[in-house]
Amino acid sequence: MAQVQSVTVTSTRDPVDKSYRKMLRGMDRFETEQSKAPGAVLRFRLLPRLPGTRMEGIAMKVVGDWVNLPVPVAPDNSFTLERNAQAQREDAALVANRRTASMTWRADVRSPGVPEGQRRLGDLRTECLVGVEAGLVSNNAHLFRWLSDMLTSPERVCGDEQGNYLFFAEQPLFAVHLRAGSRSATLPFRLQYAGGTLPAADLPYCDCQVLLDRSYHAPIWDRSWPDDTLLSFEYMDDPPAPEAPPAPGIQPGQAEAEVRALLGPATEVRFASGMQAWLYPEATRRAQHKGPEYIVLFGADGRVLKSLRSF
Repeated sequence: MAQVQSVTVTSTRDPVDKSYRKMLRGMDRFETEQSKAPGAVLRFRLLPRLPGTRMEGIAMKVVGDWVNLPVPVAPDNSFTLERNAQAQREDAALVANRRTASMTWRADVRSPGVPEGQRRLGDLRTECLVGVEAGLVSNNAHLFRWLSDMLTSPERVCGDEQGNYLFFAEQPLFAVHLRAGSRSATLPFRLQYAGGTLPAADLPYCDCQVLLDRSYHAPIWDRSWPDDTLLSFEYMDDPPAPEAPPAPGIQPGQAEAEVRALLGPATEVRFASGMQAWLYPEATRRAQHKGPEYIVLFGADGRVLKSLRSF
């Protein structure tokens, strides 16, 4: 058994805590999923949920009836957990000096050899399975049906297109591209920004509350994309790719009214930065839609920055 140490963590009335036993179950699940992410390393990572959340200087510890173990947090707010039999017996909690609503938690799985700035689909599949097993996701069940008693198993959440497990890019996101061998595609734009249909009043119940512009749903349920599929990210700040097909008739600098006149109504997603992403077709027409999808990005001044047609 690891030596018991002490660490001072400033107390809060509503601490961010996770079940140590559940975290260990997540670690066990990672070990059983090595075929999806061969050679990968598991870490856990803390992300902000509220605007203004201070992510520097986070202190963490595992606390039980008698056990008190420090948990070092890296500069990128990731950490690993040691296995401790006493903490497991005491049903200890992992506690941070932040309030519950201020942060969200994710598993972080990285296979060796993945190019910088890209993600491997098998790693993301493993992150979902570990994250659900460990009880990391903090979405509110009244908004996300997959967190009901019927849909809390990792297999059902991670293997169902309606599972809606959220991933987060490193920067505000414009598009996600997938490549597996000679096959390539752009992730449907409806799988970005929590689907683009979340009302502002419901954001406090979503892990994406402050990271909405970085959120996406990877196709972890779609087995036609193998584990070695690579995801690359086009960010909002990236210049338009010269070879990328824009939305028809859309040019940088156009105003919102011009775009609406050309393409009609859209699902409009507004971000805290003042930027907007318009997704076509709009949400009410998606079920019957069979053609291409478009995304149009507006700056805070209401002018088009760039657009893209899915291919």
